[in-house]
Amino acid sequence: MSVQKPAEQQDSFFIVGQTSNGRQFRPSDWAERLCGVMACFKPEGTGGGRDSHLQFSPYVTPTVVNGVKSVVVNGKLRELEPLAYHFVLSFAKDNDLQVVDACLLPEKK
Repeated sequence: MSVQKPAEQQDSFFIVGQTSNGRQFRPSDWAERLCGVMACFKPEGTGGGRDSHLQFSPYVTPTVVNGVKSVVVNGKLRELEPLAYHFVLSFAKDNDLQVVDACLLPEKK
């Protein structure tokens, strides 16, 4: 029996800050840099306000997985901006970073 992710979670994944051979990726702030580049990709109707340029996109956010800096990429980014989605995938591939499927929990209301 196979488990199907909900449509809104399709293609969500983690980019883990370790290369395929387990070495830590440098520089140490790579996750924040990548998320900063992707910060302009936000849901329609958000992103306004005085400090909006200081907020990460909800589709590409830094996190820590098992003590390793990582980035979680929400599959909704693929629909919103396919080129941005492929950019983050290419970043992971070009830097030989581990990519792991994610199961995102629904936001609390």
